[in-house]
Amino acid sequence: MSKERLSVIKIGGNIIEDVTSLHTFLKLFSNLEGKKILVHGGGKRATHIATKLGIESKMVNGRRITDADTLEVITMVYGGLVNKNVVAKLQALGADAIGLTGADINSIKSDKRPVKEIDFGFVGDVKKVANKSIEKLLQADFTPVFCAITHDGKGQLLNTNADTITSQVAIGMSEIYETSIYYCFELNGVLEDFNDKNSVVKIINPSVYKELLANGVIADGMIPKLDNCFDALENGVHKVYIGNTSMLTKENDNYTTITL
Repeated sequence: MSKERLSVIKIGGNIIEDVTSLHTFLKLFSNLEGKKILVHGGGKRATHIATKLGIESKMVNGRRITDADTLEVITMVYGGLVNKNVVAKLQALGADAIGLTGADINSIKSDKRPVKEIDFGFVGDVKKVANKSIEKLLQADFTPVFCAITHDGKGQLLNTNADTITSQVAIGMSEIYETSIYYCFELNGVLEDFNDKNSVVKIINPSVYKELLANGVIADGMIPKLDNCFDALENGVHKVYIGNTSMLTKENDNYTTITL
């Protein structure tokens, strides 16, 4: 007996920041057939609010250092401002959404990242996804909307990379569903030439990935994103796609598919 399909979709900060882009995406998302989960970040908004509050945002290699003050801002912005706005907009579009952190229904537990060369502070590495609990929400026809916050099971919230949450939730749910991941951002997909928006690399497998890394086509923040993609595929996820929000329609075929 074949598994029911589930789509796990992640949206980046640039879509969240732009009112028109967000509305366009949420309309596509709400019209998507079958069961679905949304994961979002909100780093740009968190940085903006932190600046307003006089809290300096510290980044190392594109990753945020999360001290106690920054964690407060992230909790307010990700779990409150961004998450509840997204949920309210989805309700207006007829999708019965429920906004969550990883602490809600004990859905995503993490360990605080150990200090090595850099102390990232209150940052979590995902250890366990409560797929049976999340399934109860899906079976009740709710659409979970996860922000980029998890918990350690001992009362501590942790800032957690949204791409990683996406892949780990998809891996956990793949035990129950035929799960696909859609990483939506402002570009058409992984580009061979960053100045040519149509130079999409249609298929990336491990050998193509090595070549793109060697040529510097894939660098910086795209490396952990691709690592998450391959990790997901190696651990039960059915399909992984990267592209702009229009890949959620049947009309668009200009996006990147990650395969093993």
